[in-house]
Amino acid sequence: MVTNPVDLVLHGSPYRADCPTRHIMDLIGDRWTVLIVCALSDGTARFSELRRRIEGISQKMLTQTLRVLERDGIVRRTVYPEVPVRVEYSLTEAGLTLRAPLRALQEWSIAHLGEVLDSQEAYDHVGVPSADSENVRAG
Repeated sequence: MVTNPVDLVLHGSPYRADCPTRHIMDLIGDRWTVLIVCALSDGTARFSELRRRIEGISQKMLTQTLRVLERDGIVRRTVYPEVPVRVEYSLTEAGLTLRAPLRALQEWSIAHLGEVLDSQEAYDHVGVPSADSENVRAG
């Protein structure tokens, strides 16, 4: 059981609003993080390669996400002093440990795509319940 702030930081409690693990979970749960880590799972890539591979990501969003991942020790940025300068991105040791869980998430989303789409269609067909009908069921 976590009894003081030091224990909280050392053991983590993501259900607490002030716990630093929340930042990590937010980062890992971000769709761009998932796609970038999965794209780098096969090895090193340049910025332009990542941008081509991850359809729909803007240059700004790719830059921002890579910076956060680098700061948090998930991605390594290597600059080669050439003309023109060459920059490559790869997963760190910590980043490599994310491959399996994120690949599982990716595979789950593919395997259950039909079920999710069917559920969305059924829900949308019935319509969103009003706030009043939710209160009637709860009370």
